[in-house]
Formats: sequence, C-alpha cells, structure tokens
Amino acid sequence: MKKISHAALESEHRPEAIAERLKRPPQSQNISDAVLGGIDGCVTTFAVVSGAFGAGFSPAVALILGLANLIADGFSMAVSNYEASKTQHDFTADIRRSEGEHIDRIPEGEREEIRQIFQKKGFAGETLNSIVETICQDRELWIDTMLTEEHGIQITHPNPIKAGVVTFLAFISVGSIPLLPFLVPSLEMVHQFIISAILAGMMFFLIGTLKSLFLNKPMLRSGLSTLLTGGTAAGLAYLTGYILREIMGIG
Repeated sequence: MKKISHAALESEHRPEAIAERLKRPPQSQNISDAVLGGIDGCVTTFAVVSGAFGAGFSPAVALILGLANLIADGFSMAVSNYEASKTQHDFTADIRRSEGEHIDRIPEGEREEIRQIFQKKGFAGETLNSIVETICQDRELWIDTMLTEEHGIQITHPNPIKAGVVTFLAFISVGSIPLLPFLVPSLEMVHQFIISAILAGMMFFLIGTLKSLFLNKPMLRSGLSTLLTGGTAAGLAYLTGYILREIMGIG
C-alpha cells in the first residue's frame, strides 16, 4: 500500500470516518490475479517465441505457436484460478455449516471453545466473560469467530468468476505483446525476435513496477526482479530450442 501523510491518516481515523468505512462490506482484491496472469501470459508467449527462434522455425510458425499457446494456456489458467477460488469458497461454506451444526447441538462445548481461544490471548475474569457472552449471543458472529480463530479461514474470498476473468484478460492482453512484431511480415525474423524481446522485457519490468505500487516495495528492485524471472524463462526456452535443433539436425 502507498504511504499517506499523517494528516490524511488522522482524517481517515476520525470516528465518523471509521463508522462510514465499516458500513461497507469488505472488498476482495484481484491484484494477485492480474499480476499472475500478466506475468505468466508474457512468459508463456515469449518463451514459445524464443524456443521457435532458437529452433530456427519461420516467423509464421512462431506466430501460430504463440497464439495457440496464448489462448489455450490463458483459458487453462483462468479455469484453474476459478476452480481454486471456488474450492476455497466451498470449503469455507462446509466449515461454516459444520460449526453452525455444532453450535445448535452442543452450544456449551462451542462456548467453551470461544472461552479458551480468548483465554489464550490473555483475557481473563470479567473481561473474558464479557467477550464470550458478546460473541455467543450473535450466532453469525459466533460462527465467524470460530472460522477465523479455530480454523484460520478468511471470511472474505475473491469472487471465483471475477478471479478467472481477471486472470484471463491479463494473460491475453500482456501475453499478446511479444507476438506483435510477428504480425509485420516485412521484418526479418531476427529483427522480429529482437523487438519481441524488447517488448517482453518492457512488460516484465512494467508489471514489476506496478506491483510495487500496491505492495509499497522499491519500484526498481521489483521491476528488475520480474524482468529477471521472465528473462530466465525465455532464455531456457531459447536454449532448449537451439539444443534440440542441433540434436535433430533441423535446418
């Protein structure tokens, strides 16, 4: 998160500002989905381009392989992210139902769990009793507390459909950039590859710097780290294609 001034921080923590903010339900964030999709999309397509160039394939082959992988891998990654998010939702719902059933069947046992949970946090005496009574008189709060404190489960999760869509769009939009030079047939293959490498490097660095804005990390370090990751993947793909070309005698 970005750092804000002391005055702005004080303004955000006035009683009326806090009350207004807490009225709104927690919003799930899809920053990680966008970053993951963008990085993986660029790595995937440029790795295919690098492998094709290393193997000595024509620009048309590099473009076809790149586009095919872009669509297929983007869809696969989006579905995987959707399924992962949905599984977490289903797991949380199952634990919630289980805890609700326990509260209905053995309320005193569940009340004792609440007591021991907050006792371990250092509460005792009337303060502990007050906490237990306050939580246990609200069934939903009781269940939420058991989920977070006993099972370590977050109450809010990303929307599975939104997570999948964000991942797919980021994958396609960023992953298509390294393929753009291969849409210009007048360029020679080596020039297409060099421009593709420059564009891919720019995307890796840009994603890293944008990520740093949300995480309050040094922009240059984050950009270079992401660039190094993508460049390493592309280098391995190129090396693999080159070695296989030499072994198989592809001309």
